[in-house]
Amino acid sequence: MNENTPSQSDGSGSAKPLPFDGYVVCIGASAGGLDALEKFFKACPTDLGVAFVVVQHLSPDHKSMMSNLLARHTAMPVTMVEDDMPMEANHVYLIPPGAIMHVSKGHLHLTPKSPRGLTLPIDIFFSSLAEVYERRAVGVILSGTGTDGTRGAVAINAAGGFLMAQDPESAKFDGMPRSVIATGLVDAILPAEELPARLLAHIRNIPYQEPKPESPHLVAHPNMTTEEILAALLHLLHQVGGIDFSDYKPTTIKRRIDRRMQVRHTPDLYQYYELLEHDRNEILTLRREMLISVTSFFRDPETFNAVAETVIAPMVTERPPHEPIRVWVAGVATGEEAYSIGMLFIEACEREHRWPSLKIFATDVDQSCIETASIGQYPESAAAELSPERLERFFTRKGDRFVIKNELRQCIIFARHNLLADPPFTKMDLVVCRNTLIYFNTAAQEHALRSLQYALREGGVLWLGSSESLSASTEGLQTISAKHKLFRRVGPMSLPPLERKGAALLTPPTLSKATSPLSRSRYGHGESSIATLGVNALLSLYTPPAIVVNQQHEAIHLFGDVNPYLQAREGAASLEVSRLLLDQLRPVAAALLYKATRDRGSIVSDLIEVRLKNNERRQLRLAAHPLPTDGDERLTLLCFEVAPNQALSTESEPIDVDAETMARIEVLERELAATRESLQATIEELETSNEELQATNEELMASNEELQSSNEELQSVNEEMSTVNAEFQEKMLVLNRLNADLDSMARAAGVATIFLDAELHITRFSPDATQIFKLRESDAGRPLSDISHVLRYPRLLEDLRQTLLTQRPIETEVVTLDDKKTYLVRILPYLIPSTTVNGVVATFVDVTAFHDARRLQSILDALPEHIAVLDHSGCILMVNAAWRRFARASGDKGLTPTGPGVNYLEACRMEMEAEGDYAEQACRGLQGVLEGRLPTFSLEYPSHSADEERWFVMNVIPVMSQDIGVVVSHVNITPWRRSRNA
Repeated sequence: MNENTPSQSDGSGSAKPLPFDGYVVCIGASAGGLDALEKFFKACPTDLGVAFVVVQHLSPDHKSMMSNLLARHTAMPVTMVEDDMPMEANHVYLIPPGAIMHVSKGHLHLTPKSPRGLTLPIDIFFSSLAEVYERRAVGVILSGTGTDGTRGAVAINAAGGFLMAQDPESAKFDGMPRSVIATGLVDAILPAEELPARLLAHIRNIPYQEPKPESPHLVAHPNMTTEEILAALLHLLHQVGGIDFSDYKPTTIKRRIDRRMQVRHTPDLYQYYELLEHDRNEILTLRREMLISVTSFFRDPETFNAVAETVIAPMVTERPPHEPIRVWVAGVATGEEAYSIGMLFIEACEREHRWPSLKIFATDVDQSCIETASIGQYPESAAAELSPERLERFFTRKGDRFVIKNELRQCIIFARHNLLADPPFTKMDLVVCRNTLIYFNTAAQEHALRSLQYALREGGVLWLGSSESLSASTEGLQTISAKHKLFRRVGPMSLPPLERKGAALLTPPTLSKATSPLSRSRYGHGESSIATLGVNALLSLYTPPAIVVNQQHEAIHLFGDVNPYLQAREGAASLEVSRLLLDQLRPVAAALLYKATRDRGSIVSDLIEVRLKNNERRQLRLAAHPLPTDGDERLTLLCFEVAPNQALSTESEPIDVDAETMARIEVLERELAATRESLQATIEELETSNEELQATNEELMASNEELQSSNEELQSVNEEMSTVNAEFQEKMLVLNRLNADLDSMARAAGVATIFLDAELHITRFSPDATQIFKLRESDAGRPLSDISHVLRYPRLLEDLRQTLLTQRPIETEVVTLDDKKTYLVRILPYLIPSTTVNGVVATFVDVTAFHDARRLQSILDALPEHIAVLDHSGCILMVNAAWRRFARASGDKGLTPTGPGVNYLEACRMEMEAEGDYAEQACRGLQGVLEGRLPTFSLEYPSHSADEERWFVMNVIPVMSQDIGVVVSHVNITPWRRSRNA
């Protein structure tokens, strides 16, 4: 542990390190990711203070060499993860093959990878990282195929983390980068070698110089307070994005704005506000992040199982055959939750063998989410959230995506709907709103709950999220399951007020940004709030009820009491005027709206007699007035003007049948004229739509032909890729076999060997090389000059370079620093065929034993005695020069009976017949020392020649060695005996 590692006491007096709490950078890669990883880490600083986790798609059948490969490009320690491994700063951790990895505070955990089904290790780790490290989570997607990492990236973004992706143009395989970029959540898209600089800027919160045109000069607003800037920012977001976020919790708004400020490097709020004024794309990005559209299939499986058993199954069982089941899923995001509920209903119908009509209304305020949900296509990473049975039952695979089958898709209607501004649906059996209310403030939550409660029929069920609950003022809901947030509606429910944020879009910004009506009304009662109160009072007293209608004839705002002219209808819920108005008013209103929109002029109808819902008769005129707007959207104000001096009493009076008949005929004629105008308008619209459809059909046919041609080309390329892949597999097997043979040969030879590239960087080495050089497995890729060794060889690097330059081998002998061992060094050049890659290989053969034997022979040769060295069996290992001279003088020139390799015991036994007792004594004594029965043995014996009388002493002394048994010496004592006799 280094000195800067924080520690804590465990109570026993010893300190242990605290869990790592810095930034954790997870890098996800697949096919082609090795090159991108090498570029990333080669450019990455080693002192960022973060922990890097690399998650790849690795085959469980092959040993991963990723640690050795990455160690060549970074000085940070590269470690293969083990279960419950603690994380440290400035370390690189690699997922092992055949494992799925999760993270807790400061530790990495492994679980076995399922051999069956689709596993997505990048998505799984991203989601775990987002849950634990939140803002300190950083996700990086590099080269790869498929969509792994996309759903996990959404989780990191929702937690406030930072996302980066490799530029698809620089990636070898762009499937994974393009998939995550398509979410619109990625904060930086750069080549792999430029991502570390962007990461450094994010972690240390310093400006990053992007290769983009210089942004316009921004001028500060020194006179605005933080509250005023925030209010102006929300107003700007409302104008451009179309959603009023003032009803969201301030903490949520501030957290998302702070994150974008950190990403765009604007430390002050006013700087970020000025950036929004000049950058429309940033406004849309902030709007998207404010909505936090995070969902998945069957999120919280336990709750889904409880709903299936306690709500859906009884609902299917008890529903009459001809009565439909109506479900509203609010805040549906990208549709996974709506499809999950639809699956539960279809499964329940199949179990019960009952098939009532099912209609699921799935709504969200974000139109892009609705479009994604309507398409019903999800990346292959979504398969991890579904069981194999449901995946096969409800999905069809197309390429790398799963498509919802028509049986399920036709049950669901997707529509844009603002839960806080638009009227609720009605007569619903089940209303689902999970993890949406948690982002609203208290007042908005109560309004949304009233809308959801009003949408339920008597006995219907409301299903909220795990973090949501009913307010204390909520009545009329009975708890079914407090754990799973299930409630049943009991008793009547009145319509919630509709006059919410719709009018804000129609109010022109007459004041400056610093004193906008939105900001003043929220943070103080200024002149604008008083004026607004006065305008509202005038509208209620002196203006007729009215409805603001958009170009699609949908009601977007209501003025005054329009309830007498509205009538709710069964079937699909809609805000179209033709579905809301009374039957007598529908054709007239449709004609007026069409003409007013087409001609951009005001138009008023004749008097119309209408029977209201309380049987009251009322005469009124409908008027349509186009509204001026800044954008392309066309809005129309539809007014209900009551005829003057009309009696509102409903008391019974005598009826003139003829007059009533004539009046009724006049009404019918006016309705017929209005119907004709409406029909003519509808015909014109249909003709225009038909022409557009024909043009679209021709474009689709052309596109289809191009797609067919592209499909044929892709099929051909696919076949070629299959062939190349088979060849690569075969080459991989050969390379694996050769690599195994090379490793086995290096271990069996016992020769220290080091392979170096042209830069004298270590490429590989044999196990025996670690006895000479201080090497570890992670040292592959490091320069040999950085590695210490035990040789007295100062010219080693110079000789290596000389061999590289001249391509000639060098051979020399060197000794170790302690002079205990001698090595024969051979330096040979090598060149990979068909390439320009060259290098050198150095071998170090231990010749210490050879030198020791030669030194011992020299010592023995210097002695005048006749000396022979025997092994434990009595065979002669070596003799000295004096022994050889005596043998030659005795007639044994070739040392046949007494030379190396001859058994000396056998030689003694052969001489027993000629020499008699002396030879027998010598044989017994030598054998006794060899067998350990005698400590030593000495024998004085004669050995006379033809012209001289000679005497010798034979000495046998044991040697404590595994190879040497005894040393036999023959000392000439003839001069001593002569002197003694004299």
